[in-house]
Order: sequence, then C-alpha cells, then structure tokens
Amino acid sequence: MKGHNCRPIIYLALVLFLSTSLTCNYPATFDAEEENATATPSILATAATAETTTPRPTTVGGVDKWALWAGGATRLRGANIYQRRVYPELDGEEFMGPGPVGPPYTQEDFNRLAALGANYVNISHPGLFTETPPYTVDLDIQNNLDNLLSKIAQADMFAVISFRTGPGRAEFSVCCLEDVGDWYDESYLNDSMWQDQDAQDAWVDMWRYTAQRYRNNPIVVGYDLMVEPNSNEVGSDAINDPLDIWDPEEFYAQYGGTLYDWNQLYPRITAAIREVDSSTPILIGGMGYSGIEWLPYLEPTGDPRTVYMVHQYAPIQYTHQWWDSLDCTYPGTCDVDWDGDDEQFDRAWLDDLLSTIDTFTATHNVPVAVNEFGVMRWEPGAADFMDDQMDLFEQRGLNHALWVWDPAWEPWAEEVDAFNFRHGPDPQNHTDVESSDLMDVIISCWGRNTVRPSSMLTETLYIPLVSSLSTP
Repeated sequence: MKGHNCRPIIYLALVLFLSTSLTCNYPATFDAEEENATATPSILATAATAETTTPRPTTVGGVDKWALWAGGATRLRGANIYQRRVYPELDGEEFMGPGPVGPPYTQEDFNRLAALGANYVNISHPGLFTETPPYTVDLDIQNNLDNLLSKIAQADMFAVISFRTGPGRAEFSVCCLEDVGDWYDESYLNDSMWQDQDAQDAWVDMWRYTAQRYRNNPIVVGYDLMVEPNSNEVGSDAINDPLDIWDPEEFYAQYGGTLYDWNQLYPRITAAIREVDSSTPILIGGMGYSGIEWLPYLEPTGDPRTVYMVHQYAPIQYTHQWWDSLDCTYPGTCDVDWDGDDEQFDRAWLDDLLSTIDTFTATHNVPVAVNEFGVMRWEPGAADFMDDQMDLFEQRGLNHALWVWDPAWEPWAEEVDAFNFRHGPDPQNHTDVESSDLMDVIISCWGRNTVRPSSMLTETLYIPLVSSLSTP
C-alpha cells in the first residue's frame, strides 16, 4: 500500500561468528572496510537507500584499540623486538642474518613470547621511507614489517609500530653513537632531519602512508611516531654540529619552536595520520631519548586517542653497569644523580621518579605508557628492581614493554645479550637457562594479561542505523 510505513528496524548490528581464531587469517594490511563491503553487499545497499544517521565505527574482532590504553588499568604487558637494516660490509654474512633486515625473527620466537604470557610486541623497526632523498617507500623494509605483523598475529599478540629511522634519520646515532669510529664510521650517521624541512615533511608523509596501510589491521594497536627523539644530543650532525644539551629548560629556551624541536613536528604527523585513520592510537615520547625528565615538556596535541610515553632506564648508573664493574646495587646506596654522593636507591626512589608521570596525567588527563624499560641481566638485585618497577607501573595503570625480546638467531644471541633475561645472571652464559629470579618476576607480571586478539570471538559490523523504510 502506498505510504505504508514499516516498523523501525530494531537490528542495529550484524554479529558474525568466526569459525577460526581472528588472528590466523588476517593479512598484515587487512582492510576491514573492503572486506565488509564484499561480505554483506545486500545489507549495505539497503541501508544506503534508507533514512540513516551517522554510521557507527566498524569494530574488527571486537577490538576497541583505545580501550587497551585508556581507563587507568594496565592491559598490555609485553616486550620490544629490535631490528635494523643489515649492512654486509659491517655485519658479515651471519651476525644479523641474510637481510635485508635483521636479526631475523621466526614464528617460534613469537610463539615462545606469547607462551610466557606477553600479549603485546613493540616493534622497534626502521621506518618505511628511505633515509635519503627522494624519500620513497623502501619495499624491503615494508615487506619485513608485513612479515613481522603476520607472525605476531599468528602468535595471538597485539603490536605497536615504532619507527627508529626515516627521512633524514639513520639508525646509528640512536643505537650506538658511542661506537662511531669503532665498528662503523661516521658516514653511516645521518641526523639531518633536525635542520631539514623537506625531511620533516617526508616524515609526515611517511606516517600518513603507514597509517593508511595498516589502519584496519586488528592487531596494530598503536603508532609510535619516533623512537627516542634526540636532537638535544646529536643536533643535525652528531659529529660536526652536536647540541649535547641534557637540561630540558636549557634546550627549550634556546631551540623551542625551531626544527630541532620535536614538539613542532609531531602535531603535523598526528594530523596527517588522522586524515586517513581516525581510530588507531598514536604514541608520542619526548626529547632526550624519551626519558622521564623530558615528559613534562611534551605538549599534548588535543588528539583524543593519543598516548604519551616514556622510556625508563633510570638510573643508568645501575641499569647499564657492565658485569666487570658492579658498583651500584638494588636496593642499596648509589650516586644516582651524578653529584658525587651516594643516595638511597630503593622502591621509594623509583616511586618518586615515576611521580613525574602522575603529575603529567593529572595535568593533562591523558594516558601514559612505558614502551621501553629494562636492566642488564647481571645487575645486583635486578629481580627486585624489576619487581618493584613493574609493580609501580601496574599501580599507575601503565601499559609496558620491556627491552628486549631477542630472537633465537645464534650469531646474534651469543654476542648481544646484555638485556636478554632468558640467559640468566651469569655474564659468561649465552644460552637460555631454565629459570632465574629475574625471569620469574617478568613471567609473573606477564601472567596478569587477560586480553588477546583471539579473546574476541565475534566480529561486529555496525551498519548505519535505519530509522524507517517506506514501501511503494
């Protein structure tokens, strides 16, 4: 009958029950919008011709990515993995693997991490654009990241993409500036982005491209815009024009608002990401290698889905002591502030250090995370130190990823293992041990994890709400 109005449709969402784990079949660049349009053409076509309200977001696998970071509770506990481009002339044929990126990670490496309880991998990785002009996509790097994401998904963990390098920024002043002239020469350094507008513009483009590529991958729960911004030390040329400023007040008084200032670049990157991806959380750390003391100088962007974060290795007089010179113990006394006198170094000291985070979150009403922290495995009292520190993170509801989960690749594992807790406290041991006090602390904390991609057994596709349909 003409003019007859049907009753309002009451089914607002289509719930699709999945026959297999969500993490098993998603490619690294899964596009939920394309998948949904293909899967339900008749429903979407009907909705498009009806009277509608604004569409609700599509939730893939029931994963609300922002809820993993917000709300004041720790939900992500895991570890960093580290990779860089392989340079055969420096690395030889075996040390970093066959390349083009290394050290190589296998599916079993990620399966073992998940089996110990971790639910989150912070991928500390080269950026997708080349370091030198014309700043184009590096397909070797991109393919490697795709491969990592597929393996992490198969292991049923979430991932954050963190870029160490990009236009005008190379790896070597981030990882190993102190080694220049030893196993590599200064020609491998590149920090020109801190005085090169074109390079900074290309960082913006790189992240827009990256977000568009991975925006609908259900395990990608964050974009970390730059691993350890450090112009305060390296300037635009770590050898010939360094700044070497470690006082935030001094740095911002001299260089605030200039190209050296990370605070003027990350809002532009954020805006570019939001042009193509409105939902994936963004992670931003401060200058000074994202040390806690630089956190108060970060300027929140106003983006409602941004997490601010720190890297916590303080005091390095303790966490980075080499095994043949162990002067600082935990708990104990140690010159932790470089004044020549020993101070009490214990849980109360750590709690006071982390109060900077408390102030920042209270002032700006934003979440903070610790996506790097760690201690060399042989430090006296390392287990107690990590136990207290991780407990203090948990009390504050901070997500956290320790440094580092190394691969089983033997040439690497036998040589680079200071932070590899699986090797136990003996500095002369370079293979996995069955247990250690430090390992027990870490695994116990990871055991608190309750959420994984597979813990959401349905995929909910929200379609536009239909208020009424008219029939002729």
